[in-house]
Amino acid sequence: MRTLRGHQWPLVGWLVVVWVLLWGNVTAANVITGAVVAVVLCLVFPLPPLILGMRIHPIGLVRFAALFLADLTVSGLRTVWQTLSPGPLPCAVLAVRLRCPGDLMLTATAIAVSAVPGSAVLEVQRSTATLFVHVMGVDSEEARDGVRRLESLVVRAFGTRAEIEELDQGGTS
Repeated sequence: MRTLRGHQWPLVGWLVVVWVLLWGNVTAANVITGAVVAVVLCLVFPLPPLILGMRIHPIGLVRFAALFLADLTVSGLRTVWQTLSPGPLPCAVLAVRLRCPGDLMLTATAIAVSAVPGSAVLEVQRSTATLFVHVMGVDSEEARDGVRRLESLVVRAFGTRAEIEELDQGGTS
């Protein structure tokens, strides 16, 4: 017989909240039936424990937020200027191999890159830690450097000590 493990109880709690929200009112019956449904779901479809491997570094977080906000502003203004200017707009699809191949850092970097105006992550190749990025109006090397700079900011804000050391040593690229 299966039992719930410690890492599954937050999921049970979240499922009860969703159940109550779906029914629209908080009653004892809704909470109890939501708890029963949540426990049954977690027993029938158990999830493996999630190891985040994330640490928040306050100085890195402040630096990431400030430079990311500046990057958003500059890229937004550049994108507006390029779209309003006459003539063809140079675009490219680049493969950028990241230095920290961890899933969390790869995902966070891809999200940060996609949030910047004028760029979009088209594909993430997990096996090689490569982002395929569509960029407009910038030089290829400038775009690659921008992605790597964002990766560095993300890792220094949220990465583990090992990931930061790997970044400092040059990583895999």
